[in-house]
Amino acid sequence: MEKITLTIDGQTVEASPEQTVLEAARAAGITIPTLCYCPSTKPSGACRVCLVEVEGMRNLTTSCTLPVQNNMVVQTNSAKVREARRGVVELLLSDHPNECLTCDRSGSCELQNLTQQLGIRTITYAGSMGDRAVDNSNPSIVRDMRKCVACRRCVDVCKEVQEVSALGVAGRGFDSSVCPAFGDELGDVACALCGQCVLVCPTGALSEKDSTAKVWRALADPDKHVVVQVAPAIRTTIGEEFGLEPGTPLVGELVEGLRRLGFDKVFDTDFAADLTIIEEGTELLTRLESGGTLPLITSCSPGWVKYCEHFFPDLLPNLSSCKSPQEMFGAVMKNWYAEKNQIPAEKIFVVSVMPCTAKKFEVTRPELATTGEPDVDAVLTTRELAKMFREAGIDLPKLPPADFDQPLGESTGAAVIFGTTGGVMEAALRTVYEKVTGETLPQVEFHQVRGLEGIREATIELAGTPVRLALAHGLGNAKKLLQRIQSGEADYTFVEIMACPGGCIGGGGGPRPTNEETRTQRAEALYKLDRDLPLRKSHENPAIEALYKELGEPGGEVAHRLLHTHYHSRRGGCACQE
Repeated sequence: MEKITLTIDGQTVEASPEQTVLEAARAAGITIPTLCYCPSTKPSGACRVCLVEVEGMRNLTTSCTLPVQNNMVVQTNSAKVREARRGVVELLLSDHPNECLTCDRSGSCELQNLTQQLGIRTITYAGSMGDRAVDNSNPSIVRDMRKCVACRRCVDVCKEVQEVSALGVAGRGFDSSVCPAFGDELGDVACALCGQCVLVCPTGALSEKDSTAKVWRALADPDKHVVVQVAPAIRTTIGEEFGLEPGTPLVGELVEGLRRLGFDKVFDTDFAADLTIIEEGTELLTRLESGGTLPLITSCSPGWVKYCEHFFPDLLPNLSSCKSPQEMFGAVMKNWYAEKNQIPAEKIFVVSVMPCTAKKFEVTRPELATTGEPDVDAVLTTRELAKMFREAGIDLPKLPPADFDQPLGESTGAAVIFGTTGGVMEAALRTVYEKVTGETLPQVEFHQVRGLEGIREATIELAGTPVRLALAHGLGNAKKLLQRIQSGEADYTFVEIMACPGGCIGGGGGPRPTNEETRTQRAEALYKLDRDLPLRKSHENPAIEALYKELGEPGGEVAHRLLHTHYHSRRGGCACQE
């Protein structure tokens, strides 16, 4: 494609015709500040922070919406531009609460960073500050609209990427606000709780519901046996909270850090991921043999499950009845582990460390409780755990590595890759192939289901029978795939869906920034961890084999009671009520 040549700040820059001035400048190493810009959505120019001066244009214009043109001459740092940007940010500050010292985003707030970058030292204008309440109605996400800067990133990612449209913009001018339709609270609308809005919010207007105080109380209670499980994605993302490159694995250091926080036992969700594969693989084979409902669709992602309940309830029979690994772990802890160690279930406090905000809702589902109370007591996001480490003065990367406690710390490479899109399917294929054929896989890795394309398809031969596979990550992609299934346009056997772009490595509770580059690095790190493990198939996990000797066979009566569940339609109903 023919390149366009333009001049930015006296520097000759080559760009593709479809690029904007902002994109061309960034590619050339020229920084233009932004607030509303989000690479995964269409640019809106709503914040006006990325203003530039273009020769021949009378007014300043937003670089994120301005297409490059041949021989264009752009100034990104003229006195006129700097003054205009400062004015824009000063107006935002006039209507923003002065709570930086106590705000959860202090130190990582983009508005705060802009203020420093533009040299703003005083609040020039006194705004009305409005009368905007904090919305705590959602079990996973808190909306503090006092801190909203109307950048619309949350609206755009919810509408364009996830295609849920739980958030929109109401009113005009100074009366405009970001909110669900009709001014409803977020707990009253069809929200998937995926947290992608939280991930892209530049300020403290959107955050996960904080569970750290609850966990600190449990750790301080001598009457509680407090255990923690760590999701696969955490080991390749937590390092970013301590300044490490995306995808830097911290496994043993993470275990040691959790012990220093005071947990009685540090276990691995990967154990439960292996357990999920045994149950889900058995379920797939049973449906194939008995003519059950196909395609079988994975149910590990609670954001995806809730989305299905709202928008595609007729496909609920296709969902695997298997609980997510988080919930399987909780059920094993409150039943098998409690009995094995003669600890009353009510004295066991189970904490999950997850990259996912929807997991906070999942633990409240009554259909997942096996003892009458939640099997998982608290969920911490990656960001919340990092906050606890910082509160305790723990510099995670500098810790000596330690090992997970046994037996619920034993896992395989198949479980590790659960953290990325395609990982659940690949893990299942490794086990199902060997169970059906009775042969050892000639090649453990199924590269045909890997990648970050939004929708992927593949066909594998299973004992001479073609098995048609499909994968989608991000709810917008899931919608397209499900519509094809509904219409009969596509005929699949097994489908994996993850609510968040990239899967758990792109979860709404993960480090910021999360973009295509960071998701790629995190996924590659998980695949490397898989390659480096001695056991790479879930059915080879000796701790899983030992567990089934006590629980009975996979898919059996005890397994169904502890490890399986059901879901129900929420069409036309409230987002978070049962």
